[in-house]
Amino acid sequence: MANSTREIRQRIKSVKNIAQVTKAMEAVSAAKMRKAQQQVLATRPYSQQAHEVLTYIARLTNTESELNPLIRPRPVKRVGILLITGDRGLAGGFNANVIRRCAQVMREKRKEGAEVTVVAIGKKGREWLLRYDPVVRAEFTSIPDNPTTYHIGPIVRILIDDFLSGYTDEVLIVYTDFVNTIRQEPMVHQLLPVQPADPSTTMAPEYIFEPSPEAVLNRVLYGFTEVQILQAIYESLASEHSARMVAMRNATDAAGELIDDLTLTYNKARQGSVTSELIDIIGGTTAQEGSTKATSASEGWLTVNWESASSLA
Repeated sequence: MANSTREIRQRIKSVKNIAQVTKAMEAVSAAKMRKAQQQVLATRPYSQQAHEVLTYIARLTNTESELNPLIRPRPVKRVGILLITGDRGLAGGFNANVIRRCAQVMREKRKEGAEVTVVAIGKKGREWLLRYDPVVRAEFTSIPDNPTTYHIGPIVRILIDDFLSGYTDEVLIVYTDFVNTIRQEPMVHQLLPVQPADPSTTMAPEYIFEPSPEAVLNRVLYGFTEVQILQAIYESLASEHSARMVAMRNATDAAGELIDDLTLTYNKARQGSVTSELIDIIGGTTAQEGSTKATSASEGWLTVNWESASSLA
């Protein structure tokens, strides 16, 4: 029993140490999440508006003229996928959900007869690809929490160069969209070729394109692709920090519940040990008292017999 209570005490101590670590990680993730959330909410309107303007300009181009290669559709023989995951775990289902969505897209494209190649951002996505499907075109890790165009320049360049050279005929981006602190959704978005807006879509009348929509399109296509990738990384970072904060909070709560259960078990075991020791003490005392009474009775019988023998003599 002593060994049992000692083991329970050691386990309680271990769980308390783990709870301290998860609580600290929750605080760090909360601070990062607030910054990432402010960042993604500040850049989202610009990204959405840039996408709207560009798709509208792509629709205005004359279909009989030479279209920019980045908006010219062609038969899809090879698909390039940009997969955005995290470098670390302990974020609940964040990495697993986006990887599962990417695997689904890869299966669908292969059923359509297209080859698939992947550019991986994040160690978790790279490790999964190398383990199950070695089609990694390039890999990028250790992306900072506040990336800029400088950090994503090589990513944009390899995607655009592969598309322009004909190595890929379509480029998709798979990332996690930040909805709120509790909810993050894996998303699939076509990056290249740029899809023109629906003919029913109208633009605000104050947009004026100089010198022409075609010239603007040729100049901003690279910048538009860069903005879309950067915004997807912002969304993924905010989702990762939120998922990790929630996961660490749940882990801390679970550790507290486990400590309560172990404490109750320890108290029961200790009470049982104390009760057992009391029973042993009481049993020993009772046995000693019985032995003392038996000895006294024996001595009294011997005294009586001696007196009787003396009187007879």
